[in-house]
Amino acid sequence: MIRIGIIGSIGSGKSYAANFFGYPVFNADAEVSKLYKNNIKCYFKIKKALPKYINSFPIKKNDLARAILAKRNNIKKIVKIVHPNIRLKMNGFIKRNRRKKFVILDIPLLVENKLDKKNDILIFVDADIKEINKRLKKRSNFNPKIYRQLKKLQLPVEFKKKKSNYIIRNNFKSNSLKKNVKIVMKKIIENA
Repeated sequence: MIRIGIIGSIGSGKSYAANFFGYPVFNADAEVSKLYKNNIKCYFKIKKALPKYINSFPIKKNDLARAILAKRNNIKKIVKIVHPNIRLKMNGFIKRNRRKKFVILDIPLLVENKLDKKNDILIFVDADIKEINKRLKKRSNFNPKIYRQLKKLQLPVEFKKKKSNYIIRNNFKSNSLKKNVKIVMKKIIENA
C-alpha cells in the first residue's frame, strides 16, 4: 500500500482535491468533528484542560473558539488531547484499507505532527493566497484571529513545497483541479 499525503495551506482545497484521487480518504478534520460530537472521554479531558470554556457535551466549536482566542496556549492543549485520538483513527483506517493500492491522507498537520513516513508520497495543493483569503472569508465559521493561531501551527509553505513529491495547482475550478489530480496520479502509478 502506498500512502499519499495531501498537504498545503489552510483553505487551499486539500480536502476537495483528496476526493478526486479515487482511493479511500482519511479526512482528519471530519474525524476531529466526530470526536467532538461522540467521544465523551475526549470531552472530559478537554473540559479538565479548559474548565472555563467547555461546559457541555457534545463539544461546541464556538466554545473551543472562545478558548483559543482567550489564551494562545489553549490551542496546544486541545491539539495535545485530540492528536492521539486522530492518530489512532488514522492507524485504524490504514489497517482497514491495507489491501488497497493507495490511501489518501488528508491531514492538515501531517508533516508538522510527524505523521508522514519516509516512503509516503506528499502532494502539495498550491493556491493563490488572495483566492484562499477570499474563500476563507466566505466561510460561515471564519474567524481571522483563530486562522492566525492555526497558521502558526503550520510549517512555512516553502518548506512544505520542497518536501513534496508533487505540487498540484488549484485555481478553484473543479475541472482544472480534477485534471491536475489525474495527471499527478498517472505519474504516481507509472512510478509505483
